[in-house]
Amino acid sequence: MENILHVSQLSKRFGKKQALSNVEFTVGKGRIVGLIGPNGAGKTTIMKAILGLFSYEEGQIKIDNRVVSETSHQALGKVGALIEYPAIYPYLTGLQHLQLNATGADVNKRIARLVKQMKMDSYINRKAKNYSLGMKQKLGIALALINDPELVILDEPMNGLDPQATKDLRDVIINKAATGTSFLISSHILSELEKLVSEVVIIDHGQVIKQATVANLNHQENDFIVLKTSDDTQAKVVLHEAGILVVDTPGIVFNQTATRTLAVVIKTLVQAGIDIYDVVHQGEDLEAALLSILHNETKEA
Repeated sequence: MENILHVSQLSKRFGKKQALSNVEFTVGKGRIVGLIGPNGAGKTTIMKAILGLFSYEEGQIKIDNRVVSETSHQALGKVGALIEYPAIYPYLTGLQHLQLNATGADVNKRIARLVKQMKMDSYINRKAKNYSLGMKQKLGIALALINDPELVILDEPMNGLDPQATKDLRDVIINKAATGTSFLISSHILSELEKLVSEVVIIDHGQVIKQATVANLNHQENDFIVLKTSDDTQAKVVLHEAGILVVDTPGIVFNQTATRTLAVVIKTLVQAGIDIYDVVHQGEDLEAALLSILHNETKEA
């Protein structure tokens, strides 16, 4: 498969902090790739590096076989992006935003088609200062798509979208990919991301742990348990002292098949005076696969 994006041995430091270390992955033409991992893993930093927003110490980024760096942006003419928050001018309408950013032929036709696809007709002529968070997000995504880029980079695109808007966006992305557009998407909403992506790049602590198709992820027999307690921080300490391995995520997550039974975990927490509010079994899906990989990384470390 021909690749539109190739990130090779990318390393980046911010002061004393090693933000990225030998990051390497590809995005094939017409593919939808998910960039996933815990908070602070380096996902947004990778996306900003691809867009040439800062220099990096080692490695190389190529878009359509052309190098991208802080001083070399020619290849970015083929790229559309939404990173973190859309850049919105409050006193311009949504339509004026699109008109300012659209280039090339058939501008008005492309704008009208995209507004219809994104279902923005009812407010596209209103000033952006009156937009809700979801409306601003849809406008930001529309700005990333307006010039029919070959590669689209989206950081948390579902942020602020209601279920219907999320489905509408999913349909737009899938249709674009079917015509050859490539996507690199970061999202913490793994249940939605799983409906979109054909493969994932898993990153943790600034390093790529694995790149694989969703179908080929390691779906071993996993029984992940997610707990909500009266004091999650102290609960992690108690479980660690008891030799019970917890996955390195914001919540309390452990692999029942790899550590102890749920009964032992509950007994350990109750004896420590920690109340348990909720217990959820994770299904065998993208989220479970991610937890399994992160669990194995924690165990090997």
